[in-house]
Amino acid sequence: MWTLAVLAGAAAGPLYLAARRRRVARSLKRPGGIAEGRFVRIGGVEQWIQIRGNGSTNPILLYVAGSGMAMEPFTRTLAAWEEHFTVVVWDRRDVGRTLGRNGAAGSAEWTFDLLADDGIALVEYLRGHLGQDRVILLGHSQGSLVATRMVRRRPELFHAYVGVGQLADMARNEERTHRMALDRAHAAGNRKAVAALERTAPPFPDAKAWITKQRWSMATDPEARAWQRGAAATVLTWPGYGPGDIYRAATGALFLPPRLFEETMACTPERLGTDIDVPVILLHGADDLHTLPDLAEEYLAAVRAPAKAFVRLPGVGHLGPLSRPDLYLDALLARVPA
Repeated sequence: MWTLAVLAGAAAGPLYLAARRRRVARSLKRPGGIAEGRFVRIGGVEQWIQIRGNGSTNPILLYVAGSGMAMEPFTRTLAAWEEHFTVVVWDRRDVGRTLGRNGAAGSAEWTFDLLADDGIALVEYLRGHLGQDRVILLGHSQGSLVATRMVRRRPELFHAYVGVGQLADMARNEERTHRMALDRAHAAGNRKAVAALERTAPPFPDAKAWITKQRWSMATDPEARAWQRGAAATVLTWPGYGPGDIYRAATGALFLPPRLFEETMACTPERLGTDIDVPVILLHGADDLHTLPDLAEEYLAAVRAPAKAFVRLPGVGHLGPLSRPDLYLDALLARVPA
């Protein structure tokens, strides 16, 4: 598991890691461009954002990542996107540096509506700070639950909504993906995975049970396993990350406050909402084993929007933007309205 790989790596080779971090830092320089990382006060708490681009009049692309996912260490993965967009990544209340700064006090009351309120305030800040009104909102995986709320609530702030690994109908999704993961575990002869998955069949009673299912679903997914091997090194060699940041990046997916878990499991097309007053583009890995493409496509069929498109990207799964960022960039440039 990548959590163990990150934590083991953090304890080994400090001189090697320091040298790698210096090389990464040099590669991140953007002469004449935008390269900012800071805390901004949103919703009464300090929240971390990173802003990077080529310094032109490119539109803002705000990447709202999945549960517990700190995107900052994967900046180099999305470097080519910075030529076309001013890319913003955000550590929400439950993520990364923001969680480290503020702690988890009050997390039992956190909801997706609260996170969406934070996101709207962030977009208002970005529009003023960057002098740019074109904002593309990208919601990935569980981040799509935050992003759809944002764009439905304040459509005038957004140029387009892009869903990646869009959640749509979690009851059906979890029943099918659990069965698929169990089939993969049986086929691989992975008795540990089989036992764990058989103990945690949906409907899941709590976040711990669902996270167990997700862990073994990812562990039996070839794309996820390949990506995780490189992700550990990426986190360990990120400049400016201390031990606490590394720990939170490695274990972020294990932290899911109760109301966010309940609202995730309750997701349906009706709860997401089908009236969206901006163009909607869903980019979905054709081989996504965790948020099933046909359910996302069903959702989009019910959506009423000024324009909409569903794009299946061949040969990639749930982590496509991080495993094949080139494909997703091409799709963004082709599909997002000018």
